[in-house]
Amino acid sequence: MNDWKIFKKENKPHDDIKDLPPAPSWRSFSSTAAKKTEEEKRGATFQIRDEEIELVNAALYLRRPLLVEGKPGTGKTSLAYAIAHQLSLGKVLRWNITTRSTLTEGLYSYDAVGRLQSIRKQSQDSDTLDSNTDKQKSNQSDDIGKYVRLGAVGTALYQSQEKKPRVLLIDEIDKSDIDLPNNLLHIFEEGQFDIPELARIKKQQSKVTVFTSENKEVPIEGGRIACKAFPFVILTSNGERDFPPPFLRRCIRLTMPEPDPERIKKIVQAHFQQEPDILETAKPIIEKYQELQKKGQLATDQLLNVIYLVTRENFSEMDKDKFVEKLLQYLSNLT
Repeated sequence: MNDWKIFKKENKPHDDIKDLPPAPSWRSFSSTAAKKTEEEKRGATFQIRDEEIELVNAALYLRRPLLVEGKPGTGKTSLAYAIAHQLSLGKVLRWNITTRSTLTEGLYSYDAVGRLQSIRKQSQDSDTLDSNTDKQKSNQSDDIGKYVRLGAVGTALYQSQEKKPRVLLIDEIDKSDIDLPNNLLHIFEEGQFDIPELARIKKQQSKVTVFTSENKEVPIEGGRIACKAFPFVILTSNGERDFPPPFLRRCIRLTMPEPDPERIKKIVQAHFQQEPDILETAKPIIEKYQELQKKGQLATDQLLNVIYLVTRENFSEMDKDKFVEKLLQYLSNLT
């Protein structure tokens, strides 16, 4: 049996990288149009439970955000891709939250510095500034759209001006500043917002073309964006903080449990569809995962990674036990 290792102890240049097998189905980055995108695969392989069906439909009917809570690796973000996949709602618009995230960042950005530099350059290039002041001001307002870009929330509201909504994933909202959840309430209730930089010039220029977060050019009327179909909003939380009651009252809440043995088998089968005997081959690994899961927090993608590696044809039997232990590292301290 050939050694599975490509990066070796002997530090000598070689060309074995050509023997690297195809990537796992959940880590394929091919740009071939015939292949599904990574997000589509993620949505297609998600194993849906009855509770998820009920609460997703409740959020759809009520036009309310769905707050999905649970430990890392329980499928919170994958649910968003599953909804977009099944309902043909296009690419998921994603906003990854950090401690520095603000509402304005989610709505839009305005590159004031870039525009100022452009104006200065135009001024320097002009030989007749004094006689053409009005024309210069007009040019400056005409190009303002080049410096405005909608964020994920702004794009979701704009793209949902038609009957079909977009899926907006606001990931790890529990990492945010304490004020962000409440700041989102007005947007969730009204489904619209103003871009002050555009609203100020609406009399001189009622329509301005700006960029979405997907780099598409779209026209904005009067500096205001208002949705016609409320986007399907999913907010995920790892449970690192509590949210204010007004925020929770306006959300549908779903708790994602750790997958039971039967669901784990379905997840494995869905990701290894080209290997019909995968459950039998990976049985010892799945049992080891379930044993460790009782002692600490693990994620299903850790299990998938281990199965992919140790079921390769040239993987050494000597490596299996220690490799399983190393790859199935706990995500938190043991309790």
